[in-house]
Amino acid sequence: MSNDSALFLGQFLRAPASIGAIAPSSQRLAAAVCAPLPERGEPTVVELGPGTGPFTQEIQRRLAGRGHHLAVELNEPMAKILAERFPKVDVVHGDAAELTKLLAERGLRQADVVVSGLPWAAFPSELQRGLLGAVTSAMNPSGAFTTFSYVHAIPLARARRFRALLADRFEEVVAGRTVWRNAPPAFVFHARRPRPAAELLR
Repeated sequence: MSNDSALFLGQFLRAPASIGAIAPSSQRLAAAVCAPLPERGEPTVVELGPGTGPFTQEIQRRLAGRGHHLAVELNEPMAKILAERFPKVDVVHGDAAELTKLLAERGLRQADVVVSGLPWAAFPSELQRGLLGAVTSAMNPSGAFTTFSYVHAIPLARARRFRALLADRFEEVVAGRTVWRNAPPAFVFHARRPRPAAELLR
């Protein structure tokens, strides 16, 4: 077992509801999740729940020194390892619910892309709504949000609620192909153009 896998398993056993996985994501899944990153410009890219960094590495590869990469990790041991491993990434040991505040503290107005590794299907409905509300409030009106779900979680009630919530909060939601070369297999959600808060209240 690799050091990253051992860390993931240990943290999962301590807090399964917040970690949500027993192993880091594969390179194939990282490539699929990070596909919406723009090839030009200076984008603000937010990464939620980076864990030990498989998505972080792919984001850094695609940015190649451009823009601002903010990685928000609630788990302190993982945040520490991530900061040591990726010194060019702005790693924060913090809560995704405070995303607007974290961006403002850095003089950043909005996120152009949000890449999420959070275990949405493990969260109760209220937490799903609160976190996704914080995400959409911090996003550019034309921004992109990507996350993934494990195939085995598809029939779960919380997974179904999250898919419905995505459709409610974004104008466009597309499910990508299944990434079989991941443990466990997963598929990606690509969402674009968050709906304004006023529109959700109608």
